[in-house]
Amino acid sequence: MFNLNESMNYYLCPLPTDMRKSFYTLSGVVADYMQQNVKDGDVFIFINRTCTSMKILHMEYGGLVIYHKKLESGTFKLPLYDEESHVFRMTWQSLMLMVQGIDADKVTRRKRFELCLK
Repeated sequence: MFNLNESMNYYLCPLPTDMRKSFYTLSGVVADYMQQNVKDGDVFIFINRTCTSMKILHMEYGGLVIYHKKLESGTFKLPLYDEESHVFRMTWQSLMLMVQGIDADKVTRRKRFELCLK
């Protein structure tokens, strides 16, 4: 089942990723380059060089899960991030906008109450 939600931490790998990589090689990128631990339950997002394919790596109860989306046409719009950072933190909402092909810069956001948990 699709077991991702907004309470999780989402991290985008800023380097283009070879989509032939699978569970253990992507876990190696998380540990070596992103300096994170895949076993923490966080969600790691990888995009290829042409921005037409996305893999999401997540550790859930029982093992690793990869979600893979390959676009038939168009590209994913990447958020602006510091080119020198090894990881870019995203929100669930921004990931969903990216997957659905919605440009957040052209969307107006209505005022809503936001609960701040710290």
